Amino acid sequence: MDRKKWYLLIMIILTLFLSILFCTYAQAQDWVALPPYNVLWPLWSPALSLIDPATGLATPLVTSLTSGTVLPVQPAIIWDPSSVEALHGPLPWLAYNIPLALGGGLVIWDQFYGLRPFPLDYMLDPITLNPLPIPLPLGYSLLNPIAYDHIWLYELMLGNTVYSSAYGVPITGLLTPQDIWGLPALGAPPLE
Repeated sequence: MDRKKWYLLIMIILTLFLSILFCTYAQAQDWVALPPYNVLWPLWSPALSLIDPATGLATPLVTSLTSGTVLPVQPAIIWDPSSVEALHGPLPWLAYNIPLALGGGLVIWDQFYGLRPFPLDYMLDPITLNPLPIPLPLGYSLLNPIAYDHIWLYELMLGNTVYSSAYGVPITGLLTPQDIWGLPALGAPPLE
């Protein structure tokens, strides 16, 4: 076979490989918007989104998220994609249920403000108090998942500890980073 035919064959194989790769990636959603506020729920987390055996697609454990939603597992990770800066990546919240004996409801933990009631004020119309859905960016379902690293190991442990202390919930019943990311436990990172 002459050189031109080899180049043509290599180009065809490379084109087929790249087509398959990009088609597969384009169909793999990482996040789904939950009504009525359009906060994003992670489809990449095995503890928060189960694989539907009929379709092979990840399905969130809840279909909507309001102040009255009862989470089947805690904490859930939710994300307001309008709060993201491209250079910093996702800054999601950890969502927890307030025990019914203390009034019930949903609270979120974030690294800047601690525990706060959900929904936040900017998610509600100030006059009617109806939900104001978050405007979603194009391609929101393909935004990067949250990387599992020592920062999230500490963030989740801190959120769980604060929630457990504030509401008297045993910390042993809360999801760990390993549960959320579906990975084996990381060793403690070295102190710097």
